[in-house]
Amino acid sequence: MRRAGLGEGGTGNYVASGYSVYEEENEHLQEGLRSKVSALKSLSIDIGTEVKYQNKVLEEMDSDFDSTGGLLGATIGRVKQLSRGSQTKLLCYMLLFCLFIFFVLYWFIKLR
Repeated sequence: MRRAGLGEGGTGNYVASGYSVYEEENEHLQEGLRSKVSALKSLSIDIGTEVKYQNKVLEEMDSDFDSTGGLLGATIGRVKQLSRGSQTKLLCYMLLFCLFIFFVLYWFIKLR
């Protein structure tokens, strides 16, 4: 099948038609598109790697918070048990001692 503007073996008609100019432009645009696609591919791979790392960090934080919540719950349970028992006097002394230490440290830091 013959294309319009192209001769049968004559290179002059091929160049004169502007077909090679369009081919070169298409190849140039294709290379630009190829480089952009490869940049996007590497960027998406980097994003995927970062997402996996962040998910791992979040899972570790979740387990840490769970263990801290369990420890805090157990500590609050012990404090409640202390307050219910006959050791209320001891609990008051412990609270006053903690407040005294807090004020001493505050005063020491304030003097610096």
